[in-house]
Amino acid sequence: MNTFLAFYQNLGLTLTLLVIGTFLLAGTVKGVIGLGLPTVAMGMLGLAMLPTQAAALLIIPSTVTNLCQLAFGGHLSALLKRLWPMLLLIFLGTGLGTVWLGMDGGHWVVRALGGALLVYALSGLFLPTFKVKPQTERWLGPLCGLITGVITSATGVFVIPAVPYLQALGLNRDPLVQALGLSFTVSTLALAAGLAWRGTLGGGEVSASLLALVPALLGMWLGQVLRRRISAVLFKRVFFVGMALLGGHLLISG
Repeated sequence: MNTFLAFYQNLGLTLTLLVIGTFLLAGTVKGVIGLGLPTVAMGMLGLAMLPTQAAALLIIPSTVTNLCQLAFGGHLSALLKRLWPMLLLIFLGTGLGTVWLGMDGGHWVVRALGGALLVYALSGLFLPTFKVKPQTERWLGPLCGLITGVITSATGVFVIPAVPYLQALGLNRDPLVQALGLSFTVSTLALAAGLAWRGTLGGGEVSASLLALVPALLGMWLGQVLRRRISAVLFKRVFFVGMALLGGHLLISG
């Protein structure tokens, strides 16, 4: 409890409110479209704190919400058999990237975060729908996993190129949602291991991350309510436009 309070006392009231508001928004986005929590969290918090701090705060909310996402659907065993090479390379790529790059707090990390957000947003807005053939999947999956892991280690964003790749596998909605949850869970755990290895994920950060879980779960509930009342397609487009603007800002001003 002392480490929990000390972390937020050091942040101050304004940043604490930013953390709560950010995870409320991030959870809402995830509740509506099934992804986006770490992306929104890293982007918003990256405006006001070091990427390593932002990444540490998202560990528990991301892990819990993604475990919930992958637990339901009934396709976990089949997805593990199909995706294990990609998942393994995500973990290994994150480890290699942690040793090679890491979030050392330099301006390049903020710019890299902005670049990752911008690429993700543009791919979501303009990337045409394509399908990966089975023979291509054998080598493209591990390659996408490796690249995703390296990007994760440097920016805390683990959607590029994992999300477009998974969407190109031709999965139905429920298996796709479960596959995304599986990929995000592995990425989050790999990121947590990397942060711990670098000494930026201690007891204080883990305790503080518990607070972020509350607004994240509340946001997910709100998002699920909103999903029944608004167009998910329109919401997703607005989300990508917002991420593009945020990514561009971080890229230029970082």
